[in-house]
Amino acid sequence: MIQQAYSKEKRTLRQSHLEADLVVVGGGMSGVCCSITAARAGIKVILVQDRPVLGGNASSEVRLWILGATSHMGNNNRWSREGGVIDEILVENVYRNKEGNPLMLDTILLEKVREEENITLLLNTAVYDVRKKEDRIVESVKAFCSQTSTEYLLQAPLFCDASGDGIVAFQAGASFRMGAEKAEEFGEGFAPDVEDYGELLGHSIYFYTKNTGRPVQFVAPSFAIKNAGALPRIRNYRLQEDGCRLWWVEYGGRLDTIHQSEDIKWELWRVVYGIWDYVKNSGNFPEADHLTLEWVGTIPGKRESRRFEGDYMLIQQDIVEQRQHKDAVAFGGWAMDLHPADGVYSEKNGCTQWHSKGIYQIPYRCYYSKDINNLFLAGRIISTSHVAFGSSRVMATCSHGAQAVGMAAALVIKHTILPRTLSQSPYLEVLQQALNKIGQSIPHIPINNKENIVAKASRIEADSELILNQLPTNGNWKKLNFSAAQMLPLEQGEIYTFKINVKADAATRLEVQLRVSEKAYNYSPEEILETKIYHLQTGEQEITLNFSVPLTQEQYAFICFMKNEQVAVQTSNKRVTGLMTVYNKINKAVSNFGKQEPPADIGIDSFEFWTPERRPKDVNLALTIEPPLAFFSPKNITNGWVRPTTRPNAFIGALDAREVTLDVYWNEPQEVKEIKLFFDTDYDDAMESSLKGHEQSIVPFVVRNYEVKNCGTTTIYIGKENHQTINTIQLSSPITTVHLQIILQRPSEDIPASLFEVLCY
Repeated sequence: MIQQAYSKEKRTLRQSHLEADLVVVGGGMSGVCCSITAARAGIKVILVQDRPVLGGNASSEVRLWILGATSHMGNNNRWSREGGVIDEILVENVYRNKEGNPLMLDTILLEKVREEENITLLLNTAVYDVRKKEDRIVESVKAFCSQTSTEYLLQAPLFCDASGDGIVAFQAGASFRMGAEKAEEFGEGFAPDVEDYGELLGHSIYFYTKNTGRPVQFVAPSFAIKNAGALPRIRNYRLQEDGCRLWWVEYGGRLDTIHQSEDIKWELWRVVYGIWDYVKNSGNFPEADHLTLEWVGTIPGKRESRRFEGDYMLIQQDIVEQRQHKDAVAFGGWAMDLHPADGVYSEKNGCTQWHSKGIYQIPYRCYYSKDINNLFLAGRIISTSHVAFGSSRVMATCSHGAQAVGMAAALVIKHTILPRTLSQSPYLEVLQQALNKIGQSIPHIPINNKENIVAKASRIEADSELILNQLPTNGNWKKLNFSAAQMLPLEQGEIYTFKINVKADAATRLEVQLRVSEKAYNYSPEEILETKIYHLQTGEQEITLNFSVPLTQEQYAFICFMKNEQVAVQTSNKRVTGLMTVYNKINKAVSNFGKQEPPADIGIDSFEFWTPERRPKDVNLALTIEPPLAFFSPKNITNGWVRPTTRPNAFIGALDAREVTLDVYWNEPQEVKEIKLFFDTDYDDAMESSLKGHEQSIVPFVVRNYEVKNCGTTTIYIGKENHQTINTIQLSSPITTVHLQIILQRPSEDIPASLFEVLCY
């Protein structure tokens, strides 16, 4: 029993003083990925989250799906899903939770953080004060946990503000911006007219509905709006389109999105319950009779508030021109996506999205404060203009950059330097390589294999290797209701001949084009190298494509069969890492209407969209290829790339090989402590984390079962039922070897075994 008498003195809260190498404030996806990356790199982390669960806008409290450069697979950014910890989380979520239940994502995030011994997690704990050691150094932050009535003093040499509104950076005095720049400041043609369009993106609150199987009445609360039928965006509503498909239920862009956030939430509640009152009681939705509200968000998903200034500010031209930066540590690829500030009350389109032709680099200088020497920035508060923020703000992009912060923090601690110093040689190269070795895949920066003993091998051989002379005709016929293109890596300077079976409903002409991207590393087929016209007779026939124009650089080519609804092409069920068919079709979810045609004066490119079908509808076109493609050598496992770029970059076994054996030989004995294998989990798959759902829990390209042997005799490791991208084999004690053998079982009869990279240390 506890009993205390009256005290004339004020009682104090329980005090807890914790120290670490890095304090991460904010447990959204950025804070989670930053913390895990830093902890795995060997430093102590305190992760402070003011909510009861992790994930921020991705959590069950808000229920927005995690997206980034893949943009629902609706743009031309092939194989662009973000790598590293965010990839690990998305792959795991699809494996356990292909239905997209946000509650399950909560458990995965909690599990990932709790499994890291170097992370101290404080939930329901809000940071509210900052103490500075010097003008430009944060010494500690104070936080309060409402559930344990405990006040924390959190001290560290480094801090990362991933709080969304920038509570630490703001109180520390860091330079920031809030709102939209004028077009003249950075020459950004897409900068909005703030009087007409507004300066800030608003908040959204989502809701879920449920069919009960019997009539359900709804009596609206008194605070619900009464005229939801007059809302300009009510036309967007479709019954049982729940959750973040209701992104357009947005408000608050003309208010202070920090200090008036509660006011914005109440208005969104008024709108949500007013919409449901209209749906249930207006008589315009009789099919809603059996529906009930199952869930309404209690906190809004916030899009925009403060953006803090680093040593570099990302702008529109960085995205459109795909500018390359010496200090690149992450990438983006979501459209520049701005919303009218009036949100659900606006007569304007719910959003205006303009895509770049490919992914773009984000420099390290955007991820730390230019003013506060020991303060990193992560998430949507990083150093960008308002226009560039329209792209960089989405969660997978934020998480990817936060991983760079986590690794940077570990290196800053190791070398006893400041975050800014890490932007310089030789530290910068160390940061980039440390990130790429955990799957970051920084564009244009391959893994440097100086420390990888596999790269020192005298021989790398395999008992089978894909030499692709055909994609066999074992698939269905595909009508050319949209133009279709087979993406193939072709040899620079080579002349190719292709054959394919087509079927015509009537005599007609078929146009076939050979296309490439203007930039070798892009997948927007805007440059037509050659056009062929074929006069088809009714019925099935084989056509031969004799193109005479060779590629002038290493890149993918597009064999484009132009739209003709009277023609079908033969497809192949054989699927191969680094090959796919894309279509010039529409994806309205990301403002893809087949072609992007922006106003001429806003500095954004016009181009066509060529996008794939989602699995399991994905197929290849059944082509024969002469000369055969020979890009799948076992030597690819040391080329530094862990996903397709201008080439597939993978070692791939023969199409008919049930099992392939890869042998690595050295002339001198090598000591091996750790082996990393990089598998194909289809970086083209957007893997939306919630709501949308996925038909397959395991990516069909990934090798499920494999074995690693020393000298071909002694088993080192057996991998069973793998579903993850990176498998790290940490040996209990080092081995000495002159021959490492990796035996891969093919994933299925229609998909050969593949492996991107092998790292041994």
